[in-house]
Formats: sequence, structure tokens, C-alpha cells
Amino acid sequence: MEIKDLKPNTGNVDLVLEVVSKEEPRTFEKFGKSGSVCNVTVKDNSGKVKVTLWNDDVERVNLGDKIHIKNGWCSDYKGELQVSSGKFGKIEVLESNSNEILTNDPEMIKKQMSQTGDADEDEDSESDSVSDEDLDIIDDEEVIE
Repeated sequence: MEIKDLKPNTGNVDLVLEVVSKEEPRTFEKFGKSGSVCNVTVKDNSGKVKVTLWNDDVERVNLGDKIHIKNGWCSDYKGELQVSSGKFGKIEVLESNSNEILTNDPEMIKKQMSQTGDADEDEDSESDSVSDEDLDIIDDEEVIE
């Protein structure tokens, strides 16, 4: 899923995004408990959207982070799409060197694999592993091309 695919009032949002700006956190009290909330602007290849961070996520998510929203919620707030982890979702901060593909979209998988150069890796992995014994045999035999 990409930002361009978002529709208001839908759940099961699954996105991998980069945080491009972060607003100042605000604190609030509700039902006798205090909490914090903060908006960040995030982007992917298809666009930008605001994400609302709640409580622990406010401290964990920072400018420049790559995040994975799992089972999130998309809403319409004052005419703009806005995403949050919602009641049942989770926001995970990814490691900066992570090449893990976190999508079920075949087109996105194909695109990410071609960008990282992993597309040929799986096909060639068997031919890349040559044992010492195989090397001895190759050295002793004449190679005909």
C-alpha cells in the first residue's frame, strides 16, 4: 500500500514511510490520565500525509526515521487525510540500514528489489556457493566454454 491508495475512514493501513517533519508535542488530560500527541509529516514514492503519534510513539519517532505502520487507521481531519496507529495498529521504527521488504504488493516488491539489486541475488545464490572440494575438481579439469 502507498499513500496514494489511502481512503478516509479505512482500517488495515500498512505503510512504510519516511518522517520529513515533526511538530512540537502537546500534552493533554482525558479521563484523569495525561498523555501526549504529536503530528509528523511522512512521505513515500507516491506522496505525503500526516501521521498522528500518541504517547510512547511521540518519543520513539523522530525526524528522518523510516517507520512501518501496521494495521493503522486513515481518517479525514479538516479536509485532509490523516493516518494513525488507531485502536489496533502499531508503529514500528525501522533500522536505517534495513533492506527488508515490508509489503504484500507484488509491484512494490518488484520495484524495491530492482532498486536494491536483490532481484538477481536469489536466482544466483546456488551458483555462488562453491565448496573447496568443487574448486579442486574445477582446477583439475579443463573448462570448455
